[in-house]
Amino acid sequence: MLPLLSRTRRALAAGCLALLLGAVAACGGSDSSDSSGNGSGSAGSAAEAPVEKGAFPVTIRHKFGSTKITSAPRRVVTVGLSDQDPALALGTVPVATTEWLGNFPGAIGPWAKKALGSAKPPTVLKDPGTGPQAERIAALRPDLILALYAGLTKDQYRTLSKIAPVVAQPSGMADYGISWQEQTETVGRALGRPAAAKKLVADVEKRFSDAAAEHPEFQGASAVVATPYQGLYVYGPQDNRTRLLHDLGFRQPAGLAKAVGPDDFGANISKERTDLLDNDATVWIVTDPAKDTAKLHGNGLYGDRRVVKEGREVFVKDSSEYGSAVSFVSVLSLPYTLERMVPQLAAAVDGKPSTKVPAADSGR
Repeated sequence: MLPLLSRTRRALAAGCLALLLGAVAACGGSDSSDSSGNGSGSAGSAAEAPVEKGAFPVTIRHKFGSTKITSAPRRVVTVGLSDQDPALALGTVPVATTEWLGNFPGAIGPWAKKALGSAKPPTVLKDPGTGPQAERIAALRPDLILALYAGLTKDQYRTLSKIAPVVAQPSGMADYGISWQEQTETVGRALGRPAAAKKLVADVEKRFSDAAAEHPEFQGASAVVATPYQGLYVYGPQDNRTRLLHDLGFRQPAGLAKAVGPDDFGANISKERTDLLDNDATVWIVTDPAKDTAKLHGNGLYGDRRVVKEGREVFVKDSSEYGSAVSFVSVLSLPYTLERMVPQLAAAVDGKPSTKVPAADSGR
């Protein structure tokens, strides 16, 4: 099992486009008034969610400089692995999305089906292991490419920019390190709905504050998200799963930031660093809950820790719908995740082995 965020992420971050660019150059600068073609044109969605007055032109800064968008995009392709969710939440159905988790039709998770409505699911772009599929993207004639929850290289950015304006990942943080709040608000600016995006963020943040108020035991309790990938792997401060716990009131274990480093979202740790896993609550993302639990508990350096003896673990099956939602951490997936994870965390934090952490996986 690879740590969720790395199956596609590593390829995006390290790969180079190995595609011919003749088709790219021929298809660049598409007519934004044409909403025909593969996937679901976003013109109907845009009509349902009007562009806000004075929204364009807009310039958005990112890791590779800045991108100017002069008018409302109508054909949006999402290269960022979860960028489709804020677009859908704001009334735009992408013409294409990038496959990541769950193998959902159109790469639209169950938490986003209501936002998709009766629209045709987008075309799904597969990751070939060399980064974004430039030729396929060009053939879709997009007028905007969103790559916020992504790890584009400079060369990939330059190639995609020959097709359409590209809003890349922000500077000053690790690739795939954008928070769901900044992701949502940046997509809102790019689509001409900044006020609507801010309201979406505020609504979900209220869900966090309500959950935190209902569970004062979360405040200041230590918690971490980990996975048994190639041994022991922890997610760091720049990962959205860690931020999810933080927004509920949890604190990170001491030494987590140093163990992960400033330029990545997570890292493997040695067996001697199981102190990072010995928390008031530890969330494990696993492939097979029964087998992975037995293997983890069989490691004496971890199995003898308080977190195990006091029943403070939460196990999430990565291939379930819930597991996919836990890793998406988007404006649409978070309500779905919180509804299921908060009761699990409450049962884990009490430190009573007799309190069983409820199962929340849907079985998919």
